[in-house]
Amino acid sequence: MYLRIDKLQFELPQPKEKNPNGAAAVQELMGGRFGEMSTLMNYTTQSFNFRGKKTLKPYYELISNIAAEELGHIELVAATINALLAGPDPKEQEEPVDPTTSPYSYAQDVRNTHQFIAGGPGSMVQDSRGAPWTGDNVFSSGNLVLDLLHNFFLESGARQQKLRVYEMVDDPVVKALTGYLLVRGGVHQIAYAKALETITGVAVEKMLPIPNIPTQKIPESKKLMDQGIHLKLYRFSPTDYTEMGKIWKGTHPDDGQEVFVTDEIPDGAPTVDGGHDSAAFAPEYDMAEIMEIAQKLHANMK
Repeated sequence: MYLRIDKLQFELPQPKEKNPNGAAAVQELMGGRFGEMSTLMNYTTQSFNFRGKKTLKPYYELISNIAAEELGHIELVAATINALLAGPDPKEQEEPVDPTTSPYSYAQDVRNTHQFIAGGPGSMVQDSRGAPWTGDNVFSSGNLVLDLLHNFFLESGARQQKLRVYEMVDDPVVKALTGYLLVRGGVHQIAYAKALETITGVAVEKMLPIPNIPTQKIPESKKLMDQGIHLKLYRFSPTDYTEMGKIWKGTHPDDGQEVFVTDEIPDGAPTVDGGHDSAAFAPEYDMAEIMEIAQKLHANMK
């Protein structure tokens, strides 16, 4: 079972301006081969199919618990995409768009019109090309070492693509998102390296960081590392997943500090609301009608 808390895992700043093409780039972190949908569904599927859940409990718990955190990561990516789609109009825009004529006219030349036509506008479960995410991205072999090795590779590919999006989209909300995911994805990358070493004796951590750019060099990541967020493996359960500390222990390869499992959950931050958009309902309903119905619902609940 999953417990859902109505907060983002991490506070995102407001974007500088509306940036649909930036949102299209961030889609790779949602539905790309190495995106958050892939990490979520790989670890979730592996946890469902895990053989030896009692005898190999620390490994089962590690994969299951990281999967739970990935649920929050897809929400963060979606929030960033939606913020870029709904942000303030660009300063260079000479005239405001007339919502009574063609409210999405500005979007006809953006790279991913699907976000507007099908999403209203909103994030999509697709990559930066607009290709839908597919279950073919899920690897669950039934072989623990092979699955862990795949997960280490998956996190390494994800780190590379987060760095590239960081370097591509110059907006505070994207910088904050990628800075946070680089830190938390780094935890998962190192956790799978530690798990592999306990089984094989191979010092996988010596391969890190992949790519070879220290996370501390990313200003948005360094700020979080100074708070110790890179040392924590969150236990997303009030009573379960108590044996992950048998794997997540020792030192962090970046700075030599001791890592630890914590029962705290991230402080979190308010969810992002893109606001009401009458164009999304055109031509069937007017937003005023929807708001009137909502007010009646609230009145009936009193």
